[in-house]
Amino acid sequence: MKLLEQISSIAGKYFAFWVMAIAVIAFMLPDLFVGLGAYITILLGVVMFGMGLTLKAVDFKIIFKNPLPVIVGVVAQYVIMPLCAFAIAYALNLPAELAAGLVLLGSVPGGTASNVMVYLARGNLPLSVSMTSFSTLLAPITTPFILLLLAGQWLPVDAGAMVLSIVQVIIIPIVLGLTIRRFFTRAVDKSITVVPLISVLAIIIIVSAVVAGNVENIASAGLLIFTAVALHNAFGLLLGYFTAVAMKLDESTRRAISLEVGMQNSGLGVALASAHFGPLAALPSAAAAVWHNISGPILATLWAKRPAKTQDPSAAQSEKEERRRKQA
Repeated sequence: MKLLEQISSIAGKYFAFWVMAIAVIAFMLPDLFVGLGAYITILLGVVMFGMGLTLKAVDFKIIFKNPLPVIVGVVAQYVIMPLCAFAIAYALNLPAELAAGLVLLGSVPGGTASNVMVYLARGNLPLSVSMTSFSTLLAPITTPFILLLLAGQWLPVDAGAMVLSIVQVIIIPIVLGLTIRRFFTRAVDKSITVVPLISVLAIIIIVSAVVAGNVENIASAGLLIFTAVALHNAFGLLLGYFTAVAMKLDESTRRAISLEVGMQNSGLGVALASAHFGPLAALPSAAAAVWHNISGPILATLWAKRPAKTQDPSAAQSEKEERRRKQA
């Protein structure tokens, strides 16, 4: 078990490197990976099941105890990111599938990688976890609605089918994970450190499948895709931060909201795009899986060198408890 824990730690620490490496290999040797596309939905379900295993009741407590930062962050995420994606798609004159795929990326909830970035950035970790959880639970309603509103002009959007997909690949696995943690707490606590390894492997396989199935598209439009994704991410980080500034929230909360708004659940974006729009539409989310894990650590490292102002006492205490739990 200790060996697996060490491997899991290495996998999580160098996640961006592994994703970039597998993307290059899949681009050069697509025949080895193209068949994995059939397992994207299952793999994302595995990632969400792992998320459910890590969630606890305390992660939702902040929503009721101090709801303003959570509401501000989640609203900012579901307003800023879709509108930025829509504007960038128009400004860069993206082809229909890529435009819809970028809007889809902007319409999915936050990813769990943002929690790690907030921790490294000395941000408000309990808020980050609560935002990820809350935005994920809202996804069956918000994501199809936003896509119907903004992406329908490029490609037809079957909102009902998308709701069903999100429930199947997110809500059911998370609820299953929460249930298993509730009834088998001790066993889950003993094995929880291996969950990041499983999640990393699942995301790596998803990225490899998308790249292998889009070699020609990447060769012709790879730079355009990465430019769109990088701009989208930058606007999200920047506008998320200044939204928190406008609401007069403290520095640690600003950092949490910035990273939560700027970093999406790219695995969900890939799965939904592949199922409902086509393989080309999955490329923005696949590119985001790489880029977010480059920009996030860079920003977190810069912030880590500058102590944040202390947040409210309850959040500070929760963060201390979370850090002790991670170190235990």
